[in-house]
Amino acid sequence: MSVDRPRPLVAGNWKMNGVKSSAKVLTEIHAGYTPGLKAKVELAVCPPATLVSLLSYASVGSRVAIGAQDCHAKESGAFTGDLSAEMLADAGATYVIVGHSERRQYHKERDVEVCAKAVAAHRAGLTAIVCVGETREERESGKTLSVVRKQLRGSIPVDSNSRNLVVAYEPVWAIGTGLTPTVADVAEVHALIRDELRRLVGKADAPKVRILYGGSVKPSNAAELMAVENVNGALVGGASLVAADFLAIAGAYLG
Repeated sequence: MSVDRPRPLVAGNWKMNGVKSSAKVLTEIHAGYTPGLKAKVELAVCPPATLVSLLSYASVGSRVAIGAQDCHAKESGAFTGDLSAEMLADAGATYVIVGHSERRQYHKERDVEVCAKAVAAHRAGLTAIVCVGETREERESGKTLSVVRKQLRGSIPVDSNSRNLVVAYEPVWAIGTGLTPTVADVAEVHALIRDELRRLVGKADAPKVRILYGGSVKPSNAAELMAVENVNGALVGGASLVAADFLAIAGAYLG
């Protein structure tokens, strides 16, 4: 894989969905993760925190990575209900999503807090999937690029590199709505992200950082989206809860 096209990552964000019986979805993903697909794309599943340990154990030897959906910035302390990055790593996670739009919107997380969580992820040896994206109002007022640039500069830690950072662009207005930006829109934002990464992680490492697209990714549009320049995979929401759909999205890389 050339440095200009890092190995793609297709990560599933199960959000607040899944109980122990949902492990059957992961079993189906394992079964469909063929040698040919493994050679082309990395898969990761980010279930609710209650399932991280169970699914990590079930994934041993499968090469399907398990991630978490959030973490606290501190290693330990009196933070009832929160989980540290160290706890998630201990449970078997190798990735953690930080700064998802739902966290930014419903929990009022600011860039500085997202950055602190990404620092915590790195401290624990996890790869942070840092999410950025604009609202519909921001897009319609022509602020998309300035919003994404500000989020990147405020959310990505100074110790970031291609081994501990993945960036996910998720236009907020496209998440769960069935709407998607045009290919040109996606290309424009991903080009901006790549350019900002040169500033944030260095010119040599920036081409190796994977930039995922998220926001109503499904089997019917995956091939078109994954072919866009600087799109190195997908952060998949609802479709990742159905093994066949998740595998079909990853299968876009088989040509």
